[in-house]
Amino acid sequence: MATTPLSAAGRNDTGKGTARKLRAAGRIPGVIYGHAREPRALSLETHAFELLLEKVPYRTTVFELDVDGAKSNALIREIQRHPYRKDILHVDFQELVAGEKVTVRVPIVYVGASIGVKEGGIVDQIMHEFSIRVDPMAIPSRIEVDITNLAIGRSLHVSDVAVPAGIEVLDDEDATLCTCAAPKEEKAAEPLPGEAAAAPAEPEVLSKGKKEEEGAEAETKA
Repeated sequence: MATTPLSAAGRNDTGKGTARKLRAAGRIPGVIYGHAREPRALSLETHAFELLLEKVPYRTTVFELDVDGAKSNALIREIQRHPYRKDILHVDFQELVAGEKVTVRVPIVYVGASIGVKEGGIVDQIMHEFSIRVDPMAIPSRIEVDITNLAIGRSLHVSDVAVPAGIEVLDDEDATLCTCAAPKEEKAAEPLPGEAAAAPAEPEVLSKGKKEEEGAEAETKA
């Protein structure tokens, strides 16, 4: 798996005040850590980093992080964002050690045309990611799950998926990935409140009243 280059600058000052100044200057505060090294504070150029995130799936991408000329492979472990804006507040990197496996979450992509859907069924995708342990240089961008043979009333589970060699799935083997349910029957529309009570006036009553009025007029003339 190829790495993606990313430049950063080291920094000595830390704290909320420093972080605010960095953001105001168009930079994102961050840190790189790992069990084989001391955590090091750094900063990233905001615009360049945001453009990079639009091009790569950062959760499964190994970055060749260059901090003032010192290079190391790293994963992004957390991107902290503003509660209601899209602004990136902080980035955490984990330095990778050669030969040491890491735990990551990888997207599930369902492929194939389910035979249950062809019969009118509906596929419900319950799981959208796998938690896996794998060599950092062999992290897949996704894991495909074939639902071609998924019939109505059937389910697929974690144990049903064959993953590439070298990948260990950490999710419960009995966990349900997806199901195919029968289509729901449409219920007849119920009358709205008040519809049943509303009834047209009876025309015969009006007619009767008119006749009585005509009879009264005739008696008066007589």
